[in-house]
Amino acid sequence: MPKYKVVEIFESINGEGKKAGQLALFIRFQYCNLNCSYCDTKWANSKNSPFTWMSLEEILSLAKEKRIKNITLTGGEPLLQTDIRSLLEAFSKEKQFEIEIETNGSVPLETFRNIENSPSFTIDYKLPESHMEEYMSLENFSSVHRNDTVKFVVSNRKDLEKAKEIIEQYSLIGKCAVYFSPVFGKIALPSIVDFMKEHHLNGVNMQLQMHKFIWDPEEKGV
Repeated sequence: MPKYKVVEIFESINGEGKKAGQLALFIRFQYCNLNCSYCDTKWANSKNSPFTWMSLEEILSLAKEKRIKNITLTGGEPLLQTDIRSLLEAFSKEKQFEIEIETNGSVPLETFRNIENSPSFTIDYKLPESHMEEYMSLENFSSVHRNDTVKFVVSNRKDLEKAKEIIEQYSLIGKCAVYFSPVFGKIALPSIVDFMKEHHLNGVNMQLQMHKFIWDPEEKGV
């Protein structure tokens, strides 16, 4: 039975995305291959970060026990977990769940697309201020669909300009959900709205990380 490096499992609301405000069960896995300048989960991202081994069966059993429909797999980078496909296939057979995977944009998704009852992916495209843009797997934009989300975490005007360029280059509007998400406390929120108005960005959603307004921005497990 496959086992996974789980940093934490907690119940909360989705703080962002298409299901913002809805209950979700978050399963956070250890280790990320990127090191974004604004990362708020660095404590989970190294190979030395504390974790608990959990089997596929234990994760599924806990999810069923919690009786929460929305399951978010996050990290770290969940798609780097050994045998993560087995977990995704197991969840896909449990029709009561809707699975969302938060992925950092560096992992090719094509190998996961043929899973029956496929999960939705939230792809976090890394913009210049993240210092990680060179690692983005651009081929993912050819396979995104309506259940997926592309998220642009923006720190400044330069990030907004690059996000607009990517949106237009890959015709993302209408193909998937598209979000601008400000780095908390880094960019003036009205400037994002002004940019959207200036460029007539119909079909782009601005979002705030709801959990950082409900709880302390540094609090874990929320």
